[in-house]
Amino acid sequence: MKNKAGWLLALVFFWACNNEKKSANEHSGHNMTDGNSHYCDSVNNGLIATDTLKGSPLRTAMTTVNGTHIHVEYSSPGVKGRTIWGGLVPYDKVWVTGAHKATRVQFSKEVVINGIRIPAGQYAFFTIPGKEKWTVILNTRYDQHQTDEYNEKEDVMRLEVKPEEQNMTQRLIYTVEKINSKSGEIKMQWEKILIRVPFMTN
Repeated sequence: MKNKAGWLLALVFFWACNNEKKSANEHSGHNMTDGNSHYCDSVNNGLIATDTLKGSPLRTAMTTVNGTHIHVEYSSPGVKGRTIWGGLVPYDKVWVTGAHKATRVQFSKEVVINGIRIPAGQYAFFTIPGKEKWTVILNTRYDQHQTDEYNEKEDVMRLEVKPEEQNMTQRLIYTVEKINSKSGEIKMQWEKILIRVPFMTN
C-alpha cells in the first residue's frame, strides 16, 4: 500500500509540474513583449526624464469583452524631440501606426465596428493620419513589414475618426478597454494625439 501511495503522489506531482510549465509557456507566448516594455511605461509616466533607448520595443495590449478576446501587438517608437505629425509621420499617407512590422490586431470572435462585421482572425492595423481626421484601416495581410505589401483591395474596413488632443505621450502606446458588458474600444496614443476605435461584441 505504501508503494502504491508513493507512486500515486509521484504521478500527481509530475502532472502538476507539467501543467504549471505548460501554463507558463502559454502565458509567455501570449504576451509577446521584449525586455524594454517596462522602459516605455517609465518614460510615459515621467519616471525616466530623457528617453535614450534606441529602437521601438515590441509590446502588447489586450482585454476580453463578453467572451471575445482582443489582442494588439505593436512596436513602440519614441518622440525624442522630433516633429511627429507631418514630419516623421506624413499626413495623408498609409502608416503602419507603430514601427517596423505592421501593428497586428486579433479578435477571437466576430466583432462589429461602425456597423461592419469583422470576422474572427488577425488583421493589420493601419491609419492615414490627417490634420482634421484620420482613416483607420483593418487589412487582411497582417504579417508584413511597414506598408511594403499594403494593398487597399485587402482592406476589410475603413473608418474615419477624429483625433483628440491630449498631454504628451513620449512612447506610442495602445490600450484596449472595456466600456460595458458588450462593447469596448482600441486606443492609440502618441505625442499629443489620441484616436479611438469603438467595437461591439455579439
